[in-house]
Amino acid sequence: MLNQPTLLELYYYARLTRDVEERLAILYRTNHVVGGLYRSLGQEGESVASALALGPSDIIAPLIRNLGSLLARGVRPRDVFAQYMARGLSPSRGRDLNLHFSHVPPAAAEEPTIIGPISMLGDLIPVLAGAVLAARMQQRALVALTYIGDGGTSTGAFHEGMNFAAVQHLPLIVIAEDNKFAYSTPLAQQMAIDRIDQRAEAYGVAHEMVDGNDMVAVYEATKRAVDRGRDGQGPTLLGVDTMRMRGHAEHDDMRYVPKAMLHEWAARDPIARLRSRLAESGVATPAELDDIDRQTKVFAETEASEALAQPMPDPADVTRDVYAGMTPFPGRRVELLRSPFREHGTAVHDP
Repeated sequence: MLNQPTLLELYYYARLTRDVEERLAILYRTNHVVGGLYRSLGQEGESVASALALGPSDIIAPLIRNLGSLLARGVRPRDVFAQYMARGLSPSRGRDLNLHFSHVPPAAAEEPTIIGPISMLGDLIPVLAGAVLAARMQQRALVALTYIGDGGTSTGAFHEGMNFAAVQHLPLIVIAEDNKFAYSTPLAQQMAIDRIDQRAEAYGVAHEMVDGNDMVAVYEATKRAVDRGRDGQGPTLLGVDTMRMRGHAEHDDMRYVPKAMLHEWAARDPIARLRSRLAESGVATPAELDDIDRQTKVFAETEASEALAQPMPDPADVTRDVYAGMTPFPGRRVELLRSPFREHGTAVHDP
């Protein structure tokens, strides 16, 4: 059984992810978000749980629907809001959108390396394989984790990256998300296997399938994969059975999804399931969980307001950090915060 701080972290970050995305949806509908909005409604749990199972210095590379993994690794919601609104103080200084930003910590810092998404699906897998190969050459015992949707497992880069990781025996974990639809294509129309994790058998890679809406099960499965990788047992493909309860993006009306299917998966909501589990097991009272709900809602609203007040990019800075010899932007761009249930680092709600 997981300890109380870890269980409360699972709930806190899943709740925060949903509140941040709800606030992003409001900003999108009021024309403050630049570009598209890709939500993880109904599947926040797998991103949060898998990220929390990593060690403090491990490498993570989310896709655009894995916001929960960034929040669980300490990324401040204000940076996410600013990034979506292309603000001048956003991690990419307004040059890119959604989760397309990275964080490389100082050499001595016990912080995660974050590698931003690549728009070409599947391409992060060979990149992450290269990252842990480099770490091994530097004699650093790091594990890397990235994500891929069901449609992305049909790309050439996915197969090449998984095979390379297998041959090199690299500590790479790939979370393969069975979202039920690759945009609008059902899983059965793009692969003949029964489970998405069976892709791994072609490479001789360890694999398992887990209920993606059971946050404890995802955490425990990811932790097993982390331990295997750190012990030199090579990569793992972890399939998660879940469903996105919104369209591919906010502009997608999901008319291809049967209504009965949405009702079925709504009853399996990961946050509601974990809340019931925590209350029934005595980990937290309903009143304590209500208090977490209030904290995350207020935190998301406050962070959104702060990002909204930030200036747009200065046109005079358009070439900074682009060409060699130009004056770089000062300071680090992503502020990492600690969990409110841990005793180290900067408190989440500190100014």
